[in-house]
Amino acid sequence: MKTVMIKDCREWDVLPTTAQEKESDTYILDLGRVSVRDCIGCWSCWLKTPGRCVQKDLDDFYHAFFSADRAVFLVQESCGFVSGNLKTLLDRMIVSVLPYIQYTSGEAMHVARYDKTPVIEIYYQDTFSSKEDRELFIDYFRRVCDQFQWKIKCIGTIAEYKEGR
Repeated sequence: MKTVMIKDCREWDVLPTTAQEKESDTYILDLGRVSVRDCIGCWSCWLKTPGRCVQKDLDDFYHAFFSADRAVFLVQESCGFVSGNLKTLLDRMIVSVLPYIQYTSGEAMHVARYDKTPVIEIYYQDTFSSKEDRELFIDYFRRVCDQFQWKIKCIGTIAEYKEGR
């Protein structure tokens, strides 16, 4: 199973550790070590280079993500929300949709570019100062996945991720 891990959390020991995980086809994007460039709003990913950003910093990631069966987000909150680097990455995922609009469930949505996308698992470091902050954080991820038409398998804490390994 091809897996992409997007790591944006302080707990460094959550990366693959078992022999099976190390040997599997896993691509890791560690946002603690990589700075993702901001979207420049040029729309080239829709018009000039369909499905590809003119900025080349995420080419390997895009290839791994869209060919993966599973995408695991290991994330932390930052001031009650997602970190700036993760928000930038999610903004840059606009390449996963087409510029066309369809109306589904009474809402305007972009048309998916790819027939197959990875199933999404989201695990967060539970350091929220309030229940409302946690709910906003989770709702944001649900909304992003809904907009990009990605199927969510689960949303839970990093502790739950560690228990399930």
